[in-house]
Amino acid sequence: MAEEEAGDAERMEVSTELPQTPQRLASWWDQQIDFHTTFLNHLARLVPEIYFAEMEPDLEKQEENIKMSIFTPLEWYLFGEDPDISLEKLKHSGAFQLCGKVFKSGETTYSCRDCAIDPTCVLCMDCFQNSVHKNHRYKMHTSTGGGFCDCGDTEAWKTGPFCISHEPGRAGTTKENLRCPLNEEVIAQARKIFPSVIKYIVEMTVWEEEKELPPQLQIREKNDSYYCVLFNDEHHSYDHVIYSLQRALDCELAEAQLHTTAIDKEGRRAVKAGAFAACQEAKEDIKSHSENVSQHPLHVEVLHSEVMAHQKFALRLGSWMNKIMSYSSDFRQIFCQACLREEPGSENPCLISRLMLWDAKLYKGARKILHELIFSSFFMEMEYKKFFAMEFVKYYKQLQKDYISDDHDRSISITALSVQMFTVPTLARHLIEEQNVISVITETLLEVLPEYLDRNNKFNFQGYSQDKLGRVYAVICDLKYILISKPTVWTERLRMQFLEGIRSFLKILTCMQGMEEIRRQVGQHIEVDPDWEAAIAIQMQLKNILLMFQEWCACDEELLLVAYKECHKAVMRCSTSFKSSSKTVVQLCGHTLETKSYRVSEDLVSIHLPISRTLAGLHVRLSRLGAISRLHEFVPFEDFQVEVLVEYPLRCLVLVAQVVAEMWRRNGLSLISQVFYYQDVKCREEMYDKDIIMLQIGASLMDPNKFLLLVLQRYELADAFNKTISIKDQDLIKQYNTLIEEMLQVLIYIVGERYVPGVGNVTKEEVTMREIIHLLCIEPMPHSAIAKNLPENENNETGLENVINKVATFKKPGVSGHGVYELKDESLKDFNMYFYHYSKTQHSKAEHMQKKRRKQENKDEALPPPPPPEFCPAFSKAVNLLNCDIMMYILRTIFEQAVDPDSNLWTEGMLQMAFHILALGLLEEKQQLQKSPEEEVTFDFYHKASRLGSSAMNAQNIQMLLEKLKGIPQLEGQKDMITWILQMFDTVKRLREKSCLIVATTSGSESIKNDEITHDKEKAERKRKAEAARLHRQKIMAQMSALQKNFIETHKLMYDSTSEMSGKEDSIMEEESTPAVSDYCKIALGPKRGPSVTEKEVLTCILCQEEQEVKIENNAMVLSACVQKSTALTQHRGKPIELSGETVDPLFMDSDLAYGTYTGSCGHVMHAVCWQKYFEAVQLSSQQRIHVDLFDLESGEYLCPLCKSLCNTVIPIIPLQPQRISSENTEALAQLLTLARWIQTVLARITGYNMKHAKGEKPTIPVLFDQGMGDSTFEFHSILSFGVQSSIKYSNSIKEMVLLFATTIYRIGLKVPPDEMDPRIPMMTWSTCAFTIQAIENLLGDEGKPLFGALQNRQHNGLKALMQFAIAQRITCSQVLIQKHLIRLLSVVLPNLKSEATPCLLSVDLFHVLVGTVLAFPSLYWDDAVDLQPSSISSSYNHLYLFHLITMAHMLQILLTTDTDLSFRISFSGLPLAQIQEESEEARSASSFLAEVSQYTSGCIGCGIPGWYLWVSLKNGIIPYLRSAALFFHYLLGVTPPEELFTNPAEGEYSALCSYLSLPTNLFLLFQKYWDTVRPLLQRWCTDPALLNCLKQKSAIVRYPRKRNSLIELPDDYSCLLNQASHFRCPRSADDERKHPVLCLFCGAILCSQNICCQEIVNGEEVGACIFHALHCGAGVCIFLKIRECRVVLVEGKARGCAYPAPYLDEYGETDPGLKRGNPLHLSRERYRKLHLVWQQHCIIEEIARSQETNQMLFGFNWQLL
Repeated sequence: MAEEEAGDAERMEVSTELPQTPQRLASWWDQQIDFHTTFLNHLARLVPEIYFAEMEPDLEKQEENIKMSIFTPLEWYLFGEDPDISLEKLKHSGAFQLCGKVFKSGETTYSCRDCAIDPTCVLCMDCFQNSVHKNHRYKMHTSTGGGFCDCGDTEAWKTGPFCISHEPGRAGTTKENLRCPLNEEVIAQARKIFPSVIKYIVEMTVWEEEKELPPQLQIREKNDSYYCVLFNDEHHSYDHVIYSLQRALDCELAEAQLHTTAIDKEGRRAVKAGAFAACQEAKEDIKSHSENVSQHPLHVEVLHSEVMAHQKFALRLGSWMNKIMSYSSDFRQIFCQACLREEPGSENPCLISRLMLWDAKLYKGARKILHELIFSSFFMEMEYKKFFAMEFVKYYKQLQKDYISDDHDRSISITALSVQMFTVPTLARHLIEEQNVISVITETLLEVLPEYLDRNNKFNFQGYSQDKLGRVYAVICDLKYILISKPTVWTERLRMQFLEGIRSFLKILTCMQGMEEIRRQVGQHIEVDPDWEAAIAIQMQLKNILLMFQEWCACDEELLLVAYKECHKAVMRCSTSFKSSSKTVVQLCGHTLETKSYRVSEDLVSIHLPISRTLAGLHVRLSRLGAISRLHEFVPFEDFQVEVLVEYPLRCLVLVAQVVAEMWRRNGLSLISQVFYYQDVKCREEMYDKDIIMLQIGASLMDPNKFLLLVLQRYELADAFNKTISIKDQDLIKQYNTLIEEMLQVLIYIVGERYVPGVGNVTKEEVTMREIIHLLCIEPMPHSAIAKNLPENENNETGLENVINKVATFKKPGVSGHGVYELKDESLKDFNMYFYHYSKTQHSKAEHMQKKRRKQENKDEALPPPPPPEFCPAFSKAVNLLNCDIMMYILRTIFEQAVDPDSNLWTEGMLQMAFHILALGLLEEKQQLQKSPEEEVTFDFYHKASRLGSSAMNAQNIQMLLEKLKGIPQLEGQKDMITWILQMFDTVKRLREKSCLIVATTSGSESIKNDEITHDKEKAERKRKAEAARLHRQKIMAQMSALQKNFIETHKLMYDSTSEMSGKEDSIMEEESTPAVSDYCKIALGPKRGPSVTEKEVLTCILCQEEQEVKIENNAMVLSACVQKSTALTQHRGKPIELSGETVDPLFMDSDLAYGTYTGSCGHVMHAVCWQKYFEAVQLSSQQRIHVDLFDLESGEYLCPLCKSLCNTVIPIIPLQPQRISSENTEALAQLLTLARWIQTVLARITGYNMKHAKGEKPTIPVLFDQGMGDSTFEFHSILSFGVQSSIKYSNSIKEMVLLFATTIYRIGLKVPPDEMDPRIPMMTWSTCAFTIQAIENLLGDEGKPLFGALQNRQHNGLKALMQFAIAQRITCSQVLIQKHLIRLLSVVLPNLKSEATPCLLSVDLFHVLVGTVLAFPSLYWDDAVDLQPSSISSSYNHLYLFHLITMAHMLQILLTTDTDLSFRISFSGLPLAQIQEESEEARSASSFLAEVSQYTSGCIGCGIPGWYLWVSLKNGIIPYLRSAALFFHYLLGVTPPEELFTNPAEGEYSALCSYLSLPTNLFLLFQKYWDTVRPLLQRWCTDPALLNCLKQKSAIVRYPRKRNSLIELPDDYSCLLNQASHFRCPRSADDERKHPVLCLFCGAILCSQNICCQEIVNGEEVGACIFHALHCGAGVCIFLKIRECRVVLVEGKARGCAYPAPYLDEYGETDPGLKRGNPLHLSRERYRKLHLVWQQHCIIEEIARSQETNQMLFGFNWQLL
């Protein structure tokens, strides 16, 4: 020991002197004898020092220290040289064959339906993208976490097991250097190091609370520092934990939240540090507080600080091991060997098993790291995977029991690894042979379910716990995994062990056979519905397992027979009660049957019979193998007892019939649900279908008469057919009729349903085809609906794709809806009305559809059964049911009842079934006769049916009865069927009689003729009926129109008055528009302005339905409207937005149109008074409602009463004031009023106002021209001399509405509280007018529609109302205020007006300036004394000059910002064009103009640009502005625009715009015309320092025409998006926890949604990342795509949103929200375009409101945290 101590001292020296060389430490370790002890000593010193701060660790520093002082020395010690060099070498030594990537929760996985051995074989994103499966039929799914990528595993794939990256021998790595072998020393070192490391990890992880540290780790005296540690569990919600922590620790909410998040992520967290006593106290506190909230206290432990440190380090060491093992297969093998080595002399199992067994006690974080260790070691080495699997199976029972009592999710339990082992075919076989894994699993099941067994040893799941049973299903799943791939080679041992497994599996089924028996309630209703879900759920879980067991047995004849024998024994064991009890005797038609006295309606009955059904399945498989003949060797005939086998399934079917007959309605819903599932596609293969097969087995093995007697007896109908009862009670009659119908239906199924391979001669494909045909006979269906209605096999395949195209054609979807399959005509002949998988509703729907179809094709309406396929030999005797005495008796009785006028014991449905049975019998006989000579056919259905009935007097055979039935009026609909049957009788009769050949040929042709004759007769008859019906319809129509005329005559006055009115309106229109014939009048501006077209408007209020004419003196009428912020036109997406507009000055709109205020209307009209009442009523009703409101009443929101669009205000409807210009004055004025003069007048007026306001200061008239034109001819009043008129007076109600609407625009546009006096209200009015027009113009341009011809009604009415409102809004405002605004607006184009803060020309949107100045201009005419406004002629000049001025400014804007990049220019126009255009006049004037401008800009703009290019740029750039201006002036003045603007925008549009707006087509002429006036202005504009500055910063300039916004480009293939999402890392959290990546379709940003890490605080509220992003990106409105779920989400504001169908469709034209189906998805351009239009039409808010109205949930999704 002295040596050791000396060494210790030396080591202390080393570490104090040279902590910086891990190398020295490694070499020192080399000299020690016992590495294990040395290593532990080292850890004992360092670990507690490094991990001292558990509560608030400095993670980076810890990591650095650990690397420096522990990991790097270890790596040196391992490699004996610089680890960086060694690892680099290893890295290049060749790729692995296996990928082995472990999936995190939420990652996308891919499976290939063509190549995967089973659906659990999956690829990760990268391997998939690089593999051949990309072009196959793949499926995409979202991983729940914990699986791993199977790339490179040759047992998982039929073809293409490797992706490009994992292919062996690729990229120049030859076989030799592929495995750069590690040298011996490294391997020896690894053998030394790994066991110590693993042992330390296991020792530290497997830890009880009270345990002491092992002596090697205790080298210092123990200090009293402890932690109180809280562990995660799944019982408590976040809030519970936060509450308990706040109370117990007395801490802040934020701290408690922090702890809770950490606990949820890591699984545990130290919440208090201190002495033992203090921690113990905290522990008790937390427990007691958490017990108050839920039954389970939280799990808290007190751990010593050193223990915490070592545990933390053990996990870090685990990650290090992971890294090291990823470099070499040798390392992995050494690691596995060390894990599997059992310690000699200790009773503990090997290390890996200790970890497995402790798994359920570990916390989340530790489990994750340990599972990763297993993945990266055992699962990467096939040989060791086998050893691991054997250990796993060895402790399987214990592990599963721990999992079932654990409360963590399956994905982080060790038991979830079973799928990795059990689905590997070779491994599964090995485990069956060596450890009989099937028995292990089934015994586990029996051991975990004993609490559910009742006295008779049957399961009874009453009062079960869902969570616990859900965990039991995991065990059942393991059984499925083991059986998922059938063995190809059977060894003797495998056969023996498998049979052993079957025997133990039968034990479970025995506990299920007859479980949860029920008895019919008589008298009173059942009090509590029993739990039925668990039993049905287990049945669903077992469905595929039962089928797989049967398939395994069917691989081998011997095996199948032995299994059959075992199963038969089990059935007999379960049916012991059958033999003992009393018997009853039934007699009918001279046949007797002695049977057990049992009645379904009185005794116990159960719907669960898995063993009987398994036996039926095995029987069918025997029949398929043709091994039925050997059955008696295994089950002697005397023991077979077929009536016992048939009994239970028959009871089950009778129970179903009685439920349909409502005899069990007092048993409540649980029974109805069970019956539903019994026949539902999810369960029917192992329930209902097998019961029918069992009855078919009975029918083929029993005497047919006895079989039918048994059926009659069990259906409790023997008496009804014995005619011993006469019933008068209507309810009872109905009950009997239903039971008879149900029984007949089952008989039809027993004889006619042969589409099961082994029952009839059919293949699986034919079975699927028949299912599809019958589904499509109901209606055309989408692919997913068909797939849903077909049973899935163990690989979740339905076999649909292989056959669907043989029977159906696909119809593609439009812009909405989905693609559907329609049945091909040739498949219709296979329609069987009594198809046994139809539910009642499906049956009636299909029958109706097919009859309707035949009617349309003018065929008869008979729907006889299609000829069925042949029975297999084993079942062939079942046909004899049809022609036995009792069947004939049943049919005849039914027909006699129907003919008997006094009898009630028949229904049309019953007769239809009887006809169907007749038809089956006749078809059978016909088929047999056609196949073999007549004397050999013993099937004599025809003969028996033609025999006379029993009573000799009025004896009738069936044919006679049928003839009689034809005459019954209620059976009109069945006539065709009866005719068909009678023809069939004829055919069979002839076939029977054709004994000698000559007769045969003649009679044959005759019979055909006969057939034809009857057929023709029928056709003629049908034609006659159709003709009669047509005449009848005509007659009725004639009568109706006569009545109508009569009515008009009597009420003539009323009709006249209406027609007069409409006449008057027309005439008014005509008068006004006579001059409009000449195009000269279609001009909106200037002295030649055309007349305003005004019609008298009479509107109807949608609320009170009364009409009213719109006049300014009347009460107001209003349009419902919605005002919203919008970024639809922005050129600068994501520009920071002011969250509240307190300080914003909205007078000028930035040229990038970043945020506008859009006003849209749905076009519905109300009286203002009616609307106010309606709104108050809505407010009232919403106060009384409990649930979340869809709309925010505070902000005035409501739904339009008619169309339910979301609205938040109303626009008053104000009539257009017609303006006439008299032509005499115009001529005179034109001489006087030039632009220069007009500007002077305006400036004088403005100066005058300034003087008034400034009171006596000396005025400074702004000087425009240098010449001494400042004479006093222009003075304050001169503006009035051009013509004035008095202002318009509005009624009070209109003023009130104007104010209300203006305030709403202000409130929403600026996001401020309403304030009617705010000076910014008029600015907002102008702004919304301009923006709304721009948005509509942009939309029309985007869709390529004409400017005026394509406006929707709602847009037209909305714009008209909006412009007229804007005029009124100015009049109702303070004029002084408007003048102030006007002066500021004018100062943009008249720089002399020195108003404060005039923006530079390039940074404003001039269309907004135009709208503002035009609307504000009349305020210059106002004076304190008089209220005047300009006359028509003055305003026409005002408009003209304002428009021309602003247009010139805009032209300058466009030319200054033209892109001068030459390469762009050439591509822009193609060269030959250039030569022609160089000559044009426009091009010349452009060049000279630019030369002029460039003098002023001091060289900021080049001159070398060709004129043609300038002209093209100008023309393209100005058109949107001109189109917007045309819309504006049209709705402002009502002048009709030229025709070209109503048709499609072609060549004529530009010139039409120019003429309408009084512009020359060569726009540069404007400058020439006004040159003297404009030159000084140009100079001023261009020398503005702000403008020059803008030009220097090229980047921020907005170019014209502005680019149209569209949603981002999406990839065609959806998996590309998933790929992007998989690489997405949340910017705020470092962990790899599950994220919800969401894509913004406006700007393409990917956000981390629904996650605490990315929440933001806005105005004191927490909002999620998406909502926060939407505020900036779309002014609160946005469209997102949730990438992992393939759902589109529309959001608005903070708390509203809705889902919207994604634009990605699979090949069947269907969307796949949540990737449930997982088919490959591709972008549908049309749907994406539709989404784009929803946005550009500003309908997102509307869509959200609509969707919320249709899906009103009590507690919706919390959109705020999206």
